Amino acid sequence: MASIPVIVKHQGKKLEVEVDPASNGETFKYQLFSLTGVEPERQKILVKGGQLKDDADMGKLGLKPNQVLMMMGTPSGDNAGLARPTEAVKFVEDMTEAEAAQQAGATPAGLANLGNTCYLNSTLQTLRSIPELQIALTKYKTEGRGGQSLQSSLGLQGGDLVGPLVDLYTNMSKTQDSVAPYNFLAVLRSIFPQFAEKSKTGHGYAQQDAEEAWSQIISQLKQRLGDTADASFIDRYMSGQLKSTLEVDEQAAKDAGEEAVTSTETFFKLNCHIDSTINHLRDGILAGLTEKLEKRSPVLDRDTTYTKKSRISRLPKYLTVHFVRFFWRRDTQKKAKIMRKVTFPHELDVVEFCDDELKSLLVPVRDKVREIRKDEEDIERARKRRKVNPVDRGDVTGSSSGVVEKTALEKANEKKRGAISADGDTDMTETYKTDAEVEAERNAALLALKKELDALVNKDLAKDDGANQSGLYELRGVVTHQGSSADSGHYTAYIKKEGSVDPKTGKKGEEDGKWWWFNDDKVSEVTSDKIDALCGGGETHSALILLYRAIPLPTAEGEQSD
Repeated sequence: MASIPVIVKHQGKKLEVEVDPASNGETFKYQLFSLTGVEPERQKILVKGGQLKDDADMGKLGLKPNQVLMMMGTPSGDNAGLARPTEAVKFVEDMTEAEAAQQAGATPAGLANLGNTCYLNSTLQTLRSIPELQIALTKYKTEGRGGQSLQSSLGLQGGDLVGPLVDLYTNMSKTQDSVAPYNFLAVLRSIFPQFAEKSKTGHGYAQQDAEEAWSQIISQLKQRLGDTADASFIDRYMSGQLKSTLEVDEQAAKDAGEEAVTSTETFFKLNCHIDSTINHLRDGILAGLTEKLEKRSPVLDRDTTYTKKSRISRLPKYLTVHFVRFFWRRDTQKKAKIMRKVTFPHELDVVEFCDDELKSLLVPVRDKVREIRKDEEDIERARKRRKVNPVDRGDVTGSSSGVVEKTALEKANEKKRGAISADGDTDMTETYKTDAEVEAERNAALLALKKELDALVNKDLAKDDGANQSGLYELRGVVTHQGSSADSGHYTAYIKKEGSVDPKTGKKGEEDGKWWWFNDDKVSEVTSDKIDALCGGGETHSALILLYRAIPLPTAEGEQSD
C-alpha cells in the first residue's frame, strides 16, 4: 500500500511526513521524534476521533494526501537541543573525493616515493601536522605570494620553497590517496643542490638526512613566511632563546682576570647528544646544553679549553628535539649511526632546562596544572565507581564496598534531620550529603583551581601566544630512521591523531592515544605502544626527530587554552 503524505504542524512549523498505512501510531510518533526531538510519550497528536494512540492502525484513520495534523509537546531536558538538520544528510559514498578527505577521521594522504625521497616525505608529513602552519600557508596564498610559477621558483629571485609547499598541502587535503611531490622536490633540489646528489651506485638519487631536510625547510619558512610585522611564523611558534655562559677552564686564565662571557642566541631545535652514558632523552638534552670548545685565550695568548653552558630563556609552542645519532666515521668515510636505546616521554617537562627567570614563571603554572589533573582524575574515578555502585560516593579511594552500610546511613540521615530532643534542644547529628552535592562541591573546588591557574600565568607570557606557558609538552610527531647509516635505510613518520575533548567534562574522545603511521604512500593507524618501541637499540625504526607541542592549559570555562 502506498504511503500517504501528510503535513504536521508543530510550534509554528510545517513538517512533511510520509505515513505508512501498515504502521501504527507508535511508529508515526517515532518518525516525528526524529524530526522534532520530542519523545513519543510527550507527544499529543490530534486526529479524527481524538488523540492518536500508540496502537492506532494508521491505515484506518482515513488520512488523505496533504491532510494537516496538529502536534503538541516539547522535548525533555535531555533532548531540548535536538533539531532537524538545516542541510540534508550527505553520505560518504555521495561525497566528492575532496569532501570525503576533509571529513573527521578520514585517512590522510600519503606521499609517493620518487626515488630515495622517504627522508623528505616523513619531514613534510610531520610539519603538516602543525595547524598554525596550515593557517599561515593559507594566508600566504590568499595574499598572492604563493602564485609564483615553477620556473620562477626554480631559481629566479633566489627561489621560493613556500609556494610549492602551499600547493602540495592543498592537493593533499583533497584526497585520501597518495600525492607525488614533484614540484616541491624540484624546487628543493634547485635551492639546496645537496639534495640532488646522485647515488654512488649510479642509479638515481642518493638517500639524504631527514634532519637536514627539516632544517633547510624551516630556514625557508623563516625567511618567507611572515606572520607579523616583526616576526615570522617560525620565530613565533618554533624558535626559542638560549642564554649562554662561556667560561675558560684553566685556572691560570681565571687568575689572570679572564671573565666569563654571556650571550643570547636563537635555537630551532634542541639536540639530544648520545654516548655510552645516555639512556633517556632528558640526559641527552642536558648533555647538549653543555659544550666543550677550544679557542684562543686573550689572557694566555694561546688556545685552551672553554665550557659553554646554556639555559632556555624562551620556550616555543612547538619544540623540535633532534637525536644526534649520525656521526662521521673516518675509517669507512661514511656517516654511521649510533644504535643505542634512548627512551623518550609522551609528555616532556623542560622546566629544569630553563634559566632562573623563566623557571620562576613556569613552575607555579606547571604545579597547578598537575594539581588540576589529579582532581579531574579523582572526579572521574568517583564517577565511574558510581556507575558500578550508585551508593558509592567515592569517599574512600578505590572502594566501592559498604552498600548496606551507606544505604542505612542515608536512611538514618533522613530521620535525624531536624530531630528535636525532649528538652527542646536540637540534637547534634551528622549530616550526610547526596552524590549530587558531593560532585557539585568537587566541581566547585576544581573551578577554583582553574581560576587560580589563570591568575598564575605571567601577563607578558600570556600575550606571547607562540610560547609555552607551563614548561610541559605533549608528543605530536616522530620522524624515524631504519638502518645503520644515514646514506641508506628508510625514513617514516608517526603523527598523533587530534583527539576530541568534551568541554564540560574534559573527557578525551576515543581517538586520543592513536597515531597515523606515514610510510611514504602507505598510511595506517597504530596505537601508542608502537611509539614506545621507537627508542632504538638496533637497526629497526628509531626516533630521529621529535615534535612536541605545548600542552593546552585548562581554563575556568572548562575549555582548553593554547
